[in-house]
Amino acid sequence: MRHSASLLRVLGALVFLTGLSIGSTRAEAATLSPVMLANVYHSGVALDDYWVSEKYDGVRGYWDGEKLLTRSGAVLHPPAWFTAHWPRTPMDGELWAGRGQFELASGTIRQQPADDEAWRHIRYMVFDLPGHPGPFTERIGALNQLIAQLNVPWVRPVRQYKVANEAALTADMEQVVQGGGEGLVLHRGTSLYRAGRSDDLLKFKPYEDTEARVVAQVPGKGKYAGMMGALLVEMPDGTRFRLGTGFSDEVRRHPPPVGSLVTYRYRGTTSGGKPRFASFLRVRDEL
Repeated sequence: MRHSASLLRVLGALVFLTGLSIGSTRAEAATLSPVMLANVYHSGVALDDYWVSEKYDGVRGYWDGEKLLTRSGAVLHPPAWFTAHWPRTPMDGELWAGRGQFELASGTIRQQPADDEAWRHIRYMVFDLPGHPGPFTERIGALNQLIAQLNVPWVRPVRQYKVANEAALTADMEQVVQGGGEGLVLHRGTSLYRAGRSDDLLKFKPYEDTEARVVAQVPGKGKYAGMMGALLVEMPDGTRFRLGTGFSDEVRRHPPPVGSLVTYRYRGTTSGGKPRFASFLRVRDEL
């Protein structure tokens, strides 16, 4: 059994390196289930076990070796040049337009037909290789080599680094946020790529965020008369609350439709389970 496991590992590595059909098959299966997702960072994590990187505020992009997909598996349609010559090797990353430019990235990716000039502001920040059989520490080197060989300026590897302690981690997070970034991601070095949410991947931000379903649009009053004043949203457990802050005037004029998912930030919950200081962030891209 030990020899068989070793043989399978070697064969898996060969398939990855040559970009043969096994990698594509695995990626196609991944489009039917969630990609690797992060839990929230908590004090006491063994930081020696983790690599750290910036959390890019963009739209998740999964390259299955043939096409670019969203987190939910919808096919994206960038200009042909954007993915020309990309390898058959699956890649996981973020379609990013820069710090604080989520709306630009989201609008560009949604627009059809694709706006060629707008896509020139999008970078594909690659942070993992789903088809690679090894642990994340090995995948970092393979990813950097793959992107270097691809050699196109809009595809970049996400920088991974180590921190000495929690104080250094917190300082890095605060520096990123002050610069307009969203926060940090911690990735366990020994972890294999597995779809779903676990502590192998952790997000560290100055606030928590999650999604809720829009149940109703509440009309505005006063300066918001004629616009949306708040959204009545429902959490996965059925709890409903009004989300009334964080909206631009443009969003209030054209609010998220009933049934859509919105992402909001908050700081803890009340005794009744409702989020405290909830503030709208964005419409969740389901495409």
